This record gives sequence, structure tokens and C-alpha cells, in this order.
Amino acid sequence: MSETTIPGAGITVPSDAPAESCPMPTSAQAPGDELLVEALAAAKTIAVVGASPHEERTSHQIAVWLIENTPLEVFLVNPAGGEAEILGHAFYDSIADLPTPPDIVDVFRRAEYVDPIADDAVAADAHMLWLQLGVVNDAAIERAREAGLVGVQNRCIKIEWARLAAQIDTVRTERED
Repeated sequence: MSETTIPGAGITVPSDAPAESCPMPTSAQAPGDELLVEALAAAKTIAVVGASPHEERTSHQIAVWLIENTPLEVFLVNPAGGEAEILGHAFYDSIADLPTPPDIVDVFRRAEYVDPIADDAVAADAHMLWLQLGVVNDAAIERAREAGLVGVQNRCIKIEWARLAAQIDTVRTERED
């Protein structure tokens, strides 16, 4: 089996994976880099919906990466998380249970479960709804965008943050001055 490494992200994926398992991202599924940089630079908090307490799960690994490599305050949302923690971060049952509204709602759930999460993101006054790589729900993204959120789908926040890190840092520094 051949593999492809995604530059700047340190992620290796099989190059012969079936297309339906993770559809190739399209330009319509995310805003341009300028808006992404602005939105990510402005964010202070992120809710990782569907974060797993199990280390082998991608949602766990991305949550750890966000905690260790970004200035974001990370909230883990999974009602099945119980008393588990990731690097001292407890799990919350829902977005509504968070101590502060998240700027970004990052979703690790199958597309058919995204609609109520999008509604919760809008209700929480989030600024961005981010559906992870392989998750596509056009109707949910459209509702979020109509409510004023930046909508991203079928993208990995780790890959995009790593790719745009220098620009995000520059914008953050300019805002602090």
C-alpha cells in the first residue's frame, strides 16, 4: 500500500483510500486563506465536538495538538467522555455546558449528526463552524454561514493551522500592538 504525507502537518494517509471514505476537499468548502487567517487569529476558544478520550482516535490526537501548539483555550465536548481528561482538560456534555462560548466549533462527528451541532454553534454565538476532514454537510454549513459564522468543511484544522501558522502569528502580533 502506498502512502502520501501531507506537507507541514506530519500526517500520512493511504494514497489508495476509496474516494467515498474521505472526499477530496473542494474550494467551495472553505473560505480563502485571508479569511481563514483572520478568523483563526481572532479566535481564543475552541470546542472540539466528538473529542475522544482514546489516544488512538484522530479527535484525541488533534485535541492534544491544539492544546500543545495553539494559544486557543480548548474545550472537549463528548457526553461519553465521562470523567476522562486530555492533558488536564475535562469533557463537557454539550456546547451549552461550556463555561464560555467557543469561538470555533470543531466537529469530529459523522455528517448525519452535524445539524444539531451547527444549531448549537449558532445558539452559542460561535464565530466559526469547522467540520473536520471527511465531514461534509452542506445544509449545516449554509445555515451557519447564513447566521454569520465562517463555515469550513472537509478540512483538518491541524493541517490548515500548521499551513497558515506564520500568517496567523503575524496577525495576532499586529493585534496585540
